[in-house]
Amino acid sequence: MPQYLTVGHLIRQLQTVDPGLPVRLAVNPDWAFTHFIAEDVIERDGVVFIAEDGQEGYLPAPVRDALNWS
Repeated sequence: MPQYLTVGHLIRQLQTVDPGLPVRLAVNPDWAFTHFIAEDVIERDGVVFIAEDGQEGYLPAPVRDALNWS
Protein backbone atom coordinates (compact mmCIF):
# COMPACT_ATOMS: atom_id res chain seq x y z
CA MET A 1 0.00 0.00 0.00
CA PRO A 2 1.44 3.39 -0.89
CA GLN A 3 2.25 5.93 1.80
CA TYR A 4 -0.12 8.39 0.17
CA LEU A 5 -3.35 6.45 -0.23
CA THR A 6 -5.54 7.53 -3.14
CA VAL A 7 -9.33 7.29 -3.45
CA GLY A 8 -8.80 4.51 -6.02
CA HIS A 9 -6.60 2.49 -3.66
CA LEU A 10 -9.11 2.88 -0.84
CA ILE A 11 -12.03 1.85 -3.06
CA ARG A 12 -10.15 -1.26 -4.25
CA GLN A 13 -9.30 -2.23 -0.65
CA LEU A 14 -12.90 -1.74 0.51
CA GLN A 15 -14.31 -3.78 -2.39
CA THR A 16 -12.69 -6.90 -0.87
CA VAL A 17 -14.85 -6.85 2.29
CA ASP A 18 -18.56 -7.18 3.09
CA PRO A 19 -20.19 -3.79 2.34
CA GLY A 20 -22.51 -4.21 5.35
CA LEU A 21 -19.65 -4.16 7.89
CA PRO A 22 -19.10 -1.08 10.08
CA VAL A 23 -15.91 0.92 9.49
CA ARG A 24 -13.55 2.14 12.21
CA LEU A 25 -10.32 4.08 12.03
CA ALA A 26 -7.35 2.63 13.95
CA VAL A 27 -5.26 5.46 15.37
CA ASN A 28 -1.70 5.75 16.72
CA PRO A 29 0.12 2.66 17.99
CA ASP A 30 1.07 4.50 21.22
CA TRP A 31 -2.62 5.03 21.99
CA ALA A 32 -4.20 2.21 20.03
CA PHE A 33 -7.85 3.24 19.89
CA THR A 34 -10.63 2.86 17.37
CA HIS A 35 -12.57 5.88 16.15
CA PHE A 36 -15.86 6.25 14.37
CA ILE A 37 -15.76 7.71 10.87
CA ALA A 38 -18.14 10.58 10.17
CA GLU A 39 -20.30 10.78 7.06
CA ASP A 40 -18.44 13.92 5.95
CA VAL A 41 -16.07 13.49 3.02
CA ILE A 42 -14.56 16.81 1.96
CA GLU A 43 -12.34 17.52 -1.06
CA ARG A 44 -10.11 20.59 -0.89
CA ASP A 45 -7.07 21.48 -2.94
CA GLY A 46 -6.80 18.02 -4.48
CA VAL A 47 -7.01 16.09 -1.20
CA VAL A 48 -9.98 14.11 0.16
CA PHE A 49 -10.59 14.32 3.91
CA ILE A 50 -12.64 11.75 5.84
CA ALA A 51 -13.75 13.11 9.20
CA GLU A 52 -13.37 11.30 12.53
CA ASP A 53 -16.55 11.17 14.66
CA GLY A 54 -15.45 10.24 18.16
CA GLN A 55 -13.52 7.53 19.93
CA GLU A 56 -15.04 4.08 20.37
CA GLY A 57 -12.53 2.22 22.54
CA TYR A 58 -9.26 0.32 22.57
CA LEU A 59 -8.09 -1.34 19.37
CA PRO A 60 -8.48 -5.14 19.74
CA ALA A 61 -5.18 -6.97 20.28
CA PRO A 62 -5.56 -9.12 17.11
CA VAL A 63 -5.89 -5.94 15.04
CA ARG A 64 -2.85 -4.37 16.73
CA ASP A 65 -0.94 -7.58 15.96
CA ALA A 66 -2.04 -7.55 12.31
CA LEU A 67 -0.83 -3.94 12.03
CA ASN A 68 2.45 -4.81 13.82
CA TRP A 69 1.62 -2.23 16.52
CA SER A 70 2.16 -4.61 19.45
